[in-house]
Amino acid sequence: MHDWNVVITVNEGGFNPARKLLEHYGNVDRTDYFNILLMHQEEPWQLLETLRREAVRDPEALAPLARVMPVFETFSFQNAADFEGKARRAVQRWLPELGGCSFYLRMHWRGFKGKLSSLDEERFLDTYLLEALEMAGNEGEISFDDPDAILALETVGPRAGLSLWTREELERYPLLHLT
Repeated sequence: MHDWNVVITVNEGGFNPARKLLEHYGNVDRTDYFNILLMHQEEPWQLLETLRREAVRDPEALAPLARVMPVFETFSFQNAADFEGKARRAVQRWLPELGGCSFYLRMHWRGFKGKLSSLDEERFLDTYLLEALEMAGNEGEISFDDPDAILALETVGPRAGLSLWTREELERYPLLHLT
């Protein structure tokens, strides 16, 4: 699936049950990566909210799912330099929301093994965001202790997706599993 906007991580032994559960909400594609599924949703927020309500109704219903991560900005890349340029442009979307806030960027890589380091790329993008906020006169700060927001960056092969989640959203949607 080339135009995915939801990345699902499945709990050990839950691949088939997770697929069956998610097929009620749309097309589900497997990947070349262990326990990773992809979906495309017109309204990815709605999927997250529907799954939240399902968990309230039946807490065991979502047991096969370890993590469900909608993304709202996606891009393809060919190498580390291409990734960094496109990721920098993509995170600019959230500069207004990050001004005056504590935040950090969390990455989950699948693919490009040995060519990209999640720790290095997290630092690179955190530094870029801090510098861009400072230049705009609306500084932010990196904090891993109860931040106001977390930027999530997912890669699956040569495709990446990003989303921004506030503290309140992270509490409301535990399937994001970023903290």
